[in-house]
Amino acid sequence: MRNFYKIFAAVFLSILLIFTGANLLLITALKDTEGRPYKVEINRITREIEENGLNSVNLSDYTCITNIEQKTGSSNTFFQIDSDNGGQTDSNLFFQPDSDYAIRLINGKIYRFDYTVQTGSANRKLFLICNLSLAIMALLTIGILLFADTKILKPFHTLRNVPYELSKGNLTVPMKESKNRFFGRFIWGVDMLRENMEQQKQRELQLQRDKKTLLLSISHDIKTPLSAIKLYSQALSKGLYKSADKQTEIARNINAKADEIEAFVSQIIQASNEDFLNLEVVPGEFYLSHLINNISVYYKEKLSLIRVAFSVSSFSDCILKGDPDRSVEVLQNIIENAVKYGNGHSVEIRFAEEEDCQLITIINEGCTLPESELPHIFDSFWRGSNAGSSSGSGLGLYICRQLMHKMGGEIFAEIRDSCMHMTAVFPKAV
Repeated sequence: MRNFYKIFAAVFLSILLIFTGANLLLITALKDTEGRPYKVEINRITREIEENGLNSVNLSDYTCITNIEQKTGSSNTFFQIDSDNGGQTDSNLFFQPDSDYAIRLINGKIYRFDYTVQTGSANRKLFLICNLSLAIMALLTIGILLFADTKILKPFHTLRNVPYELSKGNLTVPMKESKNRFFGRFIWGVDMLRENMEQQKQRELQLQRDKKTLLLSISHDIKTPLSAIKLYSQALSKGLYKSADKQTEIARNINAKADEIEAFVSQIIQASNEDFLNLEVVPGEFYLSHLINNISVYYKEKLSLIRVAFSVSSFSDCILKGDPDRSVEVLQNIIENAVKYGNGHSVEIRFAEEEDCQLITIINEGCTLPESELPHIFDSFWRGSNAGSSSGSGLGLYICRQLMHKMGGEIFAEIRDSCMHMTAVFPKAV
């Protein structure tokens, strides 16, 4: 903010300098033009006197000349005296400095011309227009700076610590609602992000508590059949059961207890495979063109920078069911995988229709994934043998499948001619 105020002060001073300089130039230019009209009128009257005499002059026809008077005496003497007083002569015309009259020698006679200096309405209008224009520009510039300070910088200044607090895990930072046209949606989005992060944190804590409770409960339940198995095995090892029937019964009991333990282990595995991400989907309807435009605008520029050809085939627009934001997320995850694990030559989007569904297929060249691993690519935390040193968590395609299922769709993959075909199936709105 201090830097902005420095800029504001510099702009304000620049405006004052420009305003002052422009006015000085105008005043100087207008002074240079003062007095010229009466000289023109004196020349006109001189010609008229030379031709028709003094009586032919009508002063009402002139705006600057107020009086004409014929002087007596020697012209040489008169001009010499006035010249000694600091006047200027041009053989037959004399102007007394800082005076309001001029002396003229016409046909051997001396005439005095009294005149008034008029700046002229045109000069006054020019002066007024220039100053008014400069004032409007100054007010406009200052108004823009004040508007930027009030509507942009100050609201942004109040938000500068929010991302830092969120990064530290402080999810209770208050966010004041605002109708600011520049930051209203941004503030709303940041507040939604904060609320989602807080809810996710609460869900994660609740999930951890539930899993811990489940593990403690199952661990306690496992102890009972495990203790029974240990007792049965010790009894058998010491030969306490002599008859074959009793030994068979004990073996059945051990098997039953082992089945109980296996059931508990299955519960643990099932709990670990639950939808730990707790993905939320808002059901709705959207146009296919809206979905593809969102994808195209982003990836045309991004892939062109890394020199990967990106193409979208023609399609017939229709209305799809699902969450538009989650649908964009699904396609983004698929395209990111196509760029990461393809040969970097091209990524293509194709379309097909099947019954009441819209199929969107993303194709990338250079698939190196073995077909034997294809059934596992949608499993959580699974990464193919072609991943190499590429970074990743193995959750991208798993998230895509979970989202598609929650939106009533499907996703599947095929390998054709060393190209990966990843297809998302969206249900159409009836």
